[in-house]
Amino acid sequence: MPSLGRQRAARRTYGLDEISLAPAASTIDPADVDIGWQVGALAFALPFLGAAMDSVVDVRSAGILGALGAAGVLNLEGIQTRHRDPDAALEAVAAASPGEVVALVQEIYRAPVLEELVAARTAAIKATGAPALVAVTPARAARLAPVAAEAGADAILVQSTVSSDRHRSRRGDVLSIADLIRSLKLPVLAGNCATYDGARDLLEAGAAAVFVGVGPGAACTSRRVLGVGVPQASAIADAAAARDDFRRRSGRYVPLVADGGIAVGGDVAKSIALGADAVMLGSALARAEEAPGRGFHWGMATPHPALPRGTRIRTAGGGTIEQVLVGPAQIDDGSQNLAGALRLAMGLCGAATIVEMHEAEILLAPAIGAEGKRAQIAQGVGGGR
Repeated sequence: MPSLGRQRAARRTYGLDEISLAPAASTIDPADVDIGWQVGALAFALPFLGAAMDSVVDVRSAGILGALGAAGVLNLEGIQTRHRDPDAALEAVAAASPGEVVALVQEIYRAPVLEELVAARTAAIKATGAPALVAVTPARAARLAPVAAEAGADAILVQSTVSSDRHRSRRGDVLSIADLIRSLKLPVLAGNCATYDGARDLLEAGAAAVFVGVGPGAACTSRRVLGVGVPQASAIADAAAARDDFRRRSGRYVPLVADGGIAVGGDVAKSIALGADAVMLGSALARAEEAPGRGFHWGMATPHPALPRGTRIRTAGGGTIEQVLVGPAQIDDGSQNLAGALRLAMGLCGAATIVEMHEAEILLAPAIGAEGKRAQIAQGVGGGR
């Protein structure tokens, strides 16, 4: 193991940009590839979830995602459930100057979460015909999850920067993810984690799916503010190892969702090859014309009243949600037609299903971002954008 000094070891880890996939000797027609996945009884034609972020998912975008075969996850503690007129708040965030946006976001998110809006937004998504997936933090899950369930939610994502089933506190308010999962009558997805042990604990707690990613998101600043995070390729691989060991012990297969740092088709394909069954998209969907962020995207922890761990970034110009997911692509940087890119990558790797793609050969390729691409980088086109 590499060493930082005489008495301190450090494990080498890798991000998605530092790996590549090797083509197989036997390839498959992309038209014959199945990219569907399943969580409990919920089946999805596309392995994409819209992130539970106010700049990505509202009732309208969740409906569009559902119609395409994907799903959006609504943040039950965001603007949609704190404000009866969420459009006004979203417009204010988009219009704020860089110097005032954090303080403004903090003010907007001080409004209380209203249970009637939790129920109304959940029911509205259900009314579009899309699956109603909603997200809550562990601290508010016991209060808000039953409200969403009563309104028709199909699954609950219990999500925080790092979720643990062994959280300790001298204040005595110890959270048990396992107890929370047992108390709810619908599938509970849990995250985020970034290590083998973290994934194992969420699996043992009974999570219907485990979300992987701490730090790699485009609008996340946790690694800078806290120094905490794991490069996404290694995080997914470690969580997949935990999942596979859990399956051997229990006989139960639990899907993994790679959450963070996934912007283009290659990121999707590599995440699946590393062991994910689906990916959660934040900035990739925040770029879409129908995204509620008005061309901006901000981190989930940006409104934290004491220690913001996210920022607002500009994301306009990505086409429609349909173009992002299924094309046709009109941009050459890999940010559109993610489904088509995944199908082609799986075909080249000889994988007919998501699970088969987990066996693709992975290469360490530290130069992949620049190898042979000097002209693109110099001209700011394609992979040099």
